[in-house]
Amino acid sequence: MPNINSAKKRLRQSLVRRARNRATKSELKTRIRKVLELIKAGKMEECETAFRLTIKKLDKAAAAKVIHANRADRVKSRLSHRLKLAKHPAPAA
Repeated sequence: MPNINSAKKRLRQSLVRRARNRATKSELKTRIRKVLELIKAGKMEECETAFRLTIKKLDKAAAAKVIHANRADRVKSRLSHRLKLAKHPAPAA
Protein backbone atom coordinates (compact mmCIF):
# COMPACT_ATOMS: atom_id res chain seq x y z
CA MET A 1 0.00 0.00 0.00
CA PRO A 2 1.26 3.48 -0.82
CA ASN A 3 2.22 5.78 2.03
CA ILE A 4 2.63 9.06 0.18
CA ASN A 5 -0.50 11.06 -0.56
CA SER A 6 0.19 11.42 -4.27
CA ALA A 7 0.78 7.67 -4.56
CA LYS A 8 -2.51 7.02 -2.75
CA LYS A 9 -4.29 9.27 -5.21
CA ARG A 10 -2.65 7.51 -8.18
CA LEU A 11 -3.87 4.18 -6.79
CA ARG A 12 -7.43 5.49 -6.50
CA GLN A 13 -7.28 6.87 -10.04
CA SER A 14 -5.88 3.68 -11.48
CA LEU A 15 -8.64 1.60 -9.85
CA VAL A 16 -11.33 3.86 -11.33
CA ARG A 17 -9.69 3.79 -14.77
CA ARG A 18 -9.25 0.02 -14.64
CA ALA A 19 -12.94 -0.46 -13.88
CA ARG A 20 -13.93 1.90 -16.70
CA ASN A 21 -11.59 0.20 -19.19
CA ARG A 22 -12.81 -3.26 -18.25
CA ALA A 23 -16.44 -2.17 -18.70
CA THR A 24 -15.63 -0.71 -22.12
CA LYS A 25 -13.81 -3.85 -23.25
CA SER A 26 -16.66 -6.02 -22.03
CA GLU A 27 -19.19 -3.90 -23.91
CA LEU A 28 -17.11 -4.15 -27.08
CA LYS A 29 -16.93 -7.94 -26.85
CA THR A 30 -20.69 -8.11 -26.32
CA ARG A 31 -21.41 -5.86 -29.31
CA ILE A 32 -19.05 -7.82 -31.57
CA ARG A 33 -20.68 -11.10 -30.52
CA LYS A 34 -24.13 -9.60 -31.16
CA VAL A 35 -23.14 -8.56 -34.72
CA LEU A 36 -21.76 -12.03 -35.44
CA GLU A 37 -24.92 -13.68 -34.12
CA LEU A 38 -27.11 -11.43 -36.27
CA ILE A 39 -25.02 -12.25 -39.33
CA LYS A 40 -25.40 -15.95 -38.58
CA ALA A 41 -29.16 -15.54 -38.12
CA GLY A 42 -29.40 -13.66 -41.42
CA LYS A 43 -31.03 -10.55 -39.95
CA MET A 44 -29.27 -8.05 -42.21
CA GLU A 45 -31.13 -4.86 -41.29
CA GLU A 46 -30.61 -5.33 -37.56
CA CYS A 47 -27.06 -6.41 -38.24
CA GLU A 48 -26.18 -3.25 -40.16
CA THR A 49 -27.51 -1.08 -37.34
CA ALA A 50 -25.57 -3.06 -34.74
CA PHE A 51 -22.48 -2.99 -36.98
CA ARG A 52 -22.53 0.81 -37.26
CA LEU A 53 -22.89 1.19 -33.50
CA THR A 54 -20.08 -1.31 -32.90
CA ILE A 55 -17.78 0.61 -35.26
CA LYS A 56 -18.52 3.81 -33.39
CA LYS A 57 -17.75 2.18 -30.03
CA LEU A 58 -14.52 0.65 -31.38
CA ASP A 59 -13.35 4.03 -32.65
CA LYS A 60 -14.12 5.69 -29.34
CA ALA A 61 -12.29 2.98 -27.40
CA ALA A 62 -9.27 3.32 -29.68
CA ALA A 63 -9.30 7.12 -29.33
CA ALA A 64 -9.37 6.76 -25.54
CA LYS A 65 -6.53 4.21 -25.81
CA VAL A 66 -8.60 1.52 -24.10
CA ILE A 67 -7.65 -0.75 -27.01
CA HIS A 68 -4.90 -0.32 -29.58
CA ALA A 69 -5.90 1.53 -32.75
CA ASN A 70 -4.66 -1.31 -34.96
CA ARG A 71 -6.80 -3.81 -33.05
CA ALA A 72 -9.87 -1.63 -33.56
CA ASP A 73 -9.12 -1.41 -37.28
CA ARG A 74 -8.56 -5.16 -37.52
CA VAL A 75 -11.85 -5.97 -35.79
CA LYS A 76 -13.73 -3.46 -37.97
CA SER A 77 -12.21 -4.97 -41.09
CA ARG A 78 -13.08 -8.53 -40.11
CA LEU A 79 -16.66 -7.63 -39.19
CA SER A 80 -17.08 -5.68 -42.42
CA HIS A 81 -15.79 -8.63 -44.43
CA ARG A 82 -18.20 -11.05 -42.73
CA LEU A 83 -21.10 -8.66 -43.27
CA LYS A 84 -20.22 -8.27 -46.94
CA LEU A 85 -20.01 -12.05 -47.42
CA ALA A 86 -23.37 -12.52 -45.72
CA LYS A 87 -25.01 -9.94 -48.00
CA HIS A 88 -23.47 -11.20 -51.22
CA PRO A 89 -22.31 -14.79 -50.91
CA ALA A 90 -19.50 -15.78 -53.28
CA PRO A 91 -20.53 -18.09 -56.12
CA ALA A 92 -19.45 -21.72 -55.75
CA ALA A 93 -16.38 -22.55 -57.81
